[in-house]
Amino acid sequence: MKYTDMTDEELIAQIRKQDDEAMDFLLDKYRKLVKRETREIYIIGADSEDLMQEGMIGLFKAIRDYNEDKNCSFHTFAVLCVKRQIYTAVTTSNRKKHYPLNHYISFYSQDGESKSLMMDILTAEDNSNPEANLLMQEQMGGLVNKMDTILSKYERRVLELYLDGLSYSRIAEHLGKSEKSIDNAIQRIRKKLSEDS
Repeated sequence: MKYTDMTDEELIAQIRKQDDEAMDFLLDKYRKLVKRETREIYIIGADSEDLMQEGMIGLFKAIRDYNEDKNCSFHTFAVLCVKRQIYTAVTTSNRKKHYPLNHYISFYSQDGESKSLMMDILTAEDNSNPEANLLMQEQMGGLVNKMDTILSKYERRVLELYLDGLSYSRIAEHLGKSEKSIDNAIQRIRKKLSEDS
């Protein structure tokens, strides 16, 4: 494969030229590092895949933000970004673990303005309001337009198949790619959409 002989810095140069395969290769190359960094950590209410995903987001940020002029190897920078992302996820999780208990609202409490019971508000039909339906349609149209501008053609196709309910293996088979390539594309999509929202 053409990427195996490239340095990390050369791969990043390729990625900045919109080479999705170079991105997949570099993400796969560093997946073991991410797994090693997440092995000893635990988040309440999360599983190891959640931590792995956080680590991969850190790796994605490292690829996006790496600057050769800083006299630091990509490997060193990637380790730092992965650890920072995981640490942030753990501290954020620990801060929110008691939030539901400390900030609950009773179903039988009254809404301040209308004096309606929360139970009644929650059971009201959302689709009974034409104005709300129209606003929702406009928001969905805006989201589709936004996805068209921030996602590559390949990522849009992967997302379309994913939203149709296809598994990673079926998407990979359909597009003639590896499952890892599909997983990496999904992670990029999640990252891009979360940054843009």
